[in-house]
Amino acid sequence: MITYRDKEYRCAVELTIELIGGKWKAILLWELSKKTLRFNELVRLFPNITRKMLTQQLKEMERDGLVLRKEYNQIPPKVEYSLTNFGKSFMPIILAMNQWGVDYVAGNIKE
Repeated sequence: MITYRDKEYRCAVELTIELIGGKWKAILLWELSKKTLRFNELVRLFPNITRKMLTQQLKEMERDGLVLRKEYNQIPPKVEYSLTNFGKSFMPIILAMNQWGVDYVAGNIKE
């Protein structure tokens, strides 16, 4: 058992899935690994995600230390998102997931 934020997990894999699971988090991390992005840039990159869901996913990843939110005190408001060092440490796993997907589509994964 592993405990994180007063919640118990059977193993670290379950915790990891909690941190990056769902439809959007892993691909948000993928895009943020390329460069810092403003909120509206993320909206354009992900036209199928609602603003509410995007905000929720970003807040959760910020809370969990994966994403850094930088707000500029200006008009109009400007907010940028980037990966923290902790978020960057997850990129080898995201890259491995990407390669696995490429191999799967190419038929390179056999039983």
